[in-house]
Amino acid sequence: MNMKPPIPILRSFDEAKMREFYLDYLGFSLDWTHRFDPDAPLYAQLSHGACVLHLSEHVGDATPGSAMRIWIDDLDGFHKTLEAKRYRYYRPGIVDQPWGRDMSVQDPFGNRLTFYDGREA
Repeated sequence: MNMKPPIPILRSFDEAKMREFYLDYLGFSLDWTHRFDPDAPLYAQLSHGACVLHLSEHVGDATPGSAMRIWIDDLDGFHKTLEAKRYRYYRPGIVDQPWGRDMSVQDPFGNRLTFYDGREA
């Protein structure tokens, strides 16, 4: 039996805000989207390297305010990339923790993504 890493599902409420935050700001790619019909809620897959996320506008798929940790091999470089974008809603900093270094951002839907390069990897 071989399992692969899980794919988190995060709650989303607005496609334009999702695109602005995840694609334009964080640099994720939009792999695919699905709607049962043109007025149905959006379900989408995003990726950034090996990190894969699903975002869903469907009630019951996920809870707003979720949190996740994402290991990144160049936290300083990612931080510099985000700072250079001058995103009006976020200017994250790197925090030294006893377990490593963290940089947290919150998406427009209340979900927290903490990027880290600590000893948990």
